[in-house]
Amino acid sequence: MLIIGPPGSGKGTQAERISERLGVVAISTGDIFRANVKGGTPLGVEARKYMDNGDFVPDSVTNEMVRNRLSQDDARNGFLLDGYPRTIAQVDYLDGILAAADQELGVVLQLTADDEELVSRLLGRARETGRSDDNESVIRHRLDLYHQQTEAVVARYARRGILAQVDGLGGIDEVTDRVLGSISEQAGVYRPPAGL
Repeated sequence: MLIIGPPGSGKGTQAERISERLGVVAISTGDIFRANVKGGTPLGVEARKYMDNGDFVPDSVTNEMVRNRLSQDDARNGFLLDGYPRTIAQVDYLDGILAAADQELGVVLQLTADDEELVSRLLGRARETGRSDDNESVIRHRLDLYHQQTEAVVARYARRGILAQVDGLGGIDEVTDRVLGSISEQAGVYRPPAGL
C-alpha cells in the first residue's frame, strides 16, 4: 500500500494510524532521510542539500534506500510506503522491486487538501518544531514540485484502478475514519491491466 499527498496533508499521522489498525509496517522516506541527516551519514549529507532547498532527494539515492528497506523482514507480509514514489521513474523502479519479490500494490491512498490550508498548517508546524526546512518560500516550492511531478504518479495509479482519494482536511479521527473506509472499499479489487 502507498500513501501519497502534498506536504502537510497528514500523511505521516495517517500512515501511523493505518499501520497500527492494519498491522503493517509504515515506511516513511522522510523519516529515513531525517535520521540520516541527524546521524551525519554520507546519505544524510547528500540528502540534506536537497531537503534544505525543498527539493526532492535524487532518485539514485532514494531508490536504493527504498529497495534496501523493502527487503527487510518486517515488510515481507505487507507495508505502507509514505513519501515514495514521487516520480514516474520511481513508479517504474518500485514496480521492478515488487515484481522481483512477487508482490503487487493493493491500494494507493491519496490525501487531498487545499494549498493555502497546507501552507498555513506547515508554517504552524515550523513554529512549533523549529524545522529549518519549513519556511513559506520552501513550502510553496515543495507544493509546486508535488503538483508538477507527483500528480503524474497519481494519474498512473488511477489508470490501474487502485487509487483511493480521501479529503485530508478535518480532525485527525475524522480523516482516519475516511481513510480506513476508503481502504476497505478498495481492498481486493486490484488486477493490473497489461502495460500499466
